[in-house]
Amino acid sequence: MTTHRQLLYHIVFSTKNRKNYLAKKPFREEVFAFMAGVCKELGGYAIIVGGYHDHVHLLTRIPSSLAVSDFVGKVKSNTSRHVNATSGLILKFGWQDGFGAFTVSMSQKDKVYRYIENQEEHHGSTTFETEYVSLLRKHEIEFDERYVFD
Repeated sequence: MTTHRQLLYHIVFSTKNRKNYLAKKPFREEVFAFMAGVCKELGGYAIIVGGYHDHVHLLTRIPSSLAVSDFVGKVKSNTSRHVNATSGLILKFGWQDGFGAFTVSMSQKDKVYRYIENQEEHHGSTTFETEYVSLLRKHEIEFDERYVFD
């Protein structure tokens, strides 16, 4: 029998120190498009990449041959290396050390897609910090608020 899998993840991480590196929409869209390409190179598939001025959301399939942390680490490192080499930013671009990874069932895929698609509208009234803590609580992930954003 062959192996079959459908592993969808909602991955969330912020820019280093939650700086607004992604504030300019054309630049943000370029970064997100590059990220989608990195996902594909790694054998995954980015269904949607979105976010706001200081963070990213990916709804992605991750190949079973890669651990989630390895996949996310490679996406982050390849993207930051590309941005630093091509953007001409004076400050060094980078991502926070950690990330959130939440499994997504096929029945919730469209809902998560719309959530990511509407990040700009969503963040008119909510900060990344509030959003992220809400995701942790929704997915019943234990955490200590003192260390969430270290």
